[in-house]
Amino acid sequence: MSQALAMTAPDWIAYHARQSPSRPACLDLASRRHFTYGEFDRRIDRLANALRAGWSLRAGERVLVLARNGSDLFEIQFACQRLGAVFVPLNWRLAVEELQFIAADAEPALLLHGVEFADQAAAIAAATPLRGAIAMAGGAASPYEDAIARAADVPVPSTVHDCDVWTMIYTSGTTGRPKGAQITYRMALFNAVTLGQSFAIDRHSRNLVLLPMFHTGGLNVFANPVFFAGGVNLVARDFDAAQAVAMLETGEVTHLMGVPTIHAALADQPGFARIDARALRGVAVAGAPCPPALIERYAACGIALRQCWGMTEAGPLALLMPRQASPDKIASSGLPSMFAELAIVDRTERLAAAGATGELVVRGPVVTPGYWKRGASEGFTADGWLKTGDAAWRDDDGFYYIVDRWKDMFISGGENVYPAEIERVLGGLEGIAECAVIGVADARWGEAGRAFVVARAGWTLQPAELAAHCQRHLAKFKVPRDFVLVDALPRNAAGKVLKTELRRHALSAAS
Repeated sequence: MSQALAMTAPDWIAYHARQSPSRPACLDLASRRHFTYGEFDRRIDRLANALRAGWSLRAGERVLVLARNGSDLFEIQFACQRLGAVFVPLNWRLAVEELQFIAADAEPALLLHGVEFADQAAAIAAATPLRGAIAMAGGAASPYEDAIARAADVPVPSTVHDCDVWTMIYTSGTTGRPKGAQITYRMALFNAVTLGQSFAIDRHSRNLVLLPMFHTGGLNVFANPVFFAGGVNLVARDFDAAQAVAMLETGEVTHLMGVPTIHAALADQPGFARIDARALRGVAVAGAPCPPALIERYAACGIALRQCWGMTEAGPLALLMPRQASPDKIASSGLPSMFAELAIVDRTERLAAAGATGELVVRGPVVTPGYWKRGASEGFTADGWLKTGDAAWRDDDGFYYIVDRWKDMFISGGENVYPAEIERVLGGLEGIAECAVIGVADARWGEAGRAFVVARAGWTLQPAELAAHCQRHLAKFKVPRDFVLVDALPRNAAGKVLKTELRRHALSAAS
């Protein structure tokens, strides 16, 4: 899109600071700091002035942020908008070598970091040219707070356009090296409108931020849409199930996003049955397949846990489960969002036959224009659809079902086997907390399934019991050959199971 046709991207915080400066904008649960829109707006202006005057930050330059959740990250995000810089939140759970790779790829001007990550920040700075590294301490005395206090208290009007890049989020890299997904202001705006309409977000919304803010779920479901609407974000530094449920019991939370493991932890809390369901207007689950049994546990408490599907590069939520969906759609990820067009293609990138499983592709104004420093066509079909890497099918009512990742499918005796189908069946057993299935070499069938199973606290599981359950619900060729009981599944910081680690475990065991 040419700049001549582009629209100036609205500054949501500045708008609400003019309209209703005394309304609450953000509460940092760890430090107990709370800011109105007027206060938040002034801190963002001061920060933008500090970064420009003290470190010569210019439009288009990248700003790395290595910090746990907190209100400071939102300040940095909106200060980047006012300067036209690009906000790049880093996954603080990564190893130093991985952080150095991302920093080298992003070619940043500045690094802002929590004081607890001083060693990692020093290692990044030693390997990557920077104009500065600024330490933060969650509101306590720090170079970050000093810079804000010394900066000019004058407005910094934003002049960015909707097609400009606001944020760059490095994909989790479950296979290969991570790459920077570029998120434009246009994508953020369409996402805010979509989720606002679908989840009843307004100026009275109070969103509890539980997912890490280096993840698109932490930033964009529902935090940024709540700022767009003029509501308030309650930011948890780290996930604490007991704290979250205590807040849900009081009715002070209206919106909540989590991956299945977070929702399962909440449901296991003693106070979960006392949650004030009347206050909850939007509760979403995504990031991994959600066991139907967990959705039913929420429903028993009057809470509509809406399974959705998305990815950093596409919205992030492109499929949304309607609030009043029929029970027979419980395994679905819902219907396309207002501004996302989806299709299913075969291996030749042609539209798949009705009801057939193929690769899910998506296009529309919520889709990334591309990856940083990579060709515009990488990850897209020849005619411009983003390839999601997910295997899916669509029913006659237009609901989409995510079957599995393309790369996770294996072939047993000539039959395609999708591990996610087996995982859903195993998830129906009450004693199973979580599970993952991979394909392993088999002398007779070529490949066969191996299930890694984690038992719920207080439960004892037997492989024969698990096999019998699968045999009752699955075709014989889909039943795993092996069931391995483990204490936990390996996951990345976004909550996704690292099947590459499970495959390495299987190869090591076989050698």
